[in-house]
Amino acid sequence: VQLQASGGGLVEAGDSLRLSCAASGRTFSSNVVGWFRQAPGKEREFVAGINWNGGSTSSADSVKGRFTISRDNAKNTVNLQMNSLKPEDTAVYYCAARGQSWSRISDLSNEYAYWGQGTLVTVSS
Repeated sequence: VQLQASGGGLVEAGDSLRLSCAASGRTFSSNVVGWFRQAPGKEREFVAGINWNGGSTSSADSVKGRFTISRDNAKNTVNLQMNSLKPEDTAVYYCAARGQSWSRISDLSNEYAYWGQGTLVTVSS
């Protein structure tokens, strides 16, 4: 499955952005999907994840209450709604999917088999 992340851009602190991850090649409605981000000079970190039907989600403490992950399996997309953005949210954001045999949301990037190309989010102060 190929993943395409979109929706990044340059915003000011306090603004909102909505990132989307679209799958092509085949549906990813059975896959756990996660969003990760990587800031310059830092390691890639988990942001949020969602299970196959949206019934379970998980998010990093740094984004709890501000970011919401959701999915629309009919449209084969997973979205990340980001509110109250801060300069420290600046990073390249990646969506990723686990293999179909895995049902648990993981915060470990090496447990995700499929990756999109990333979309840059820049938050100015």
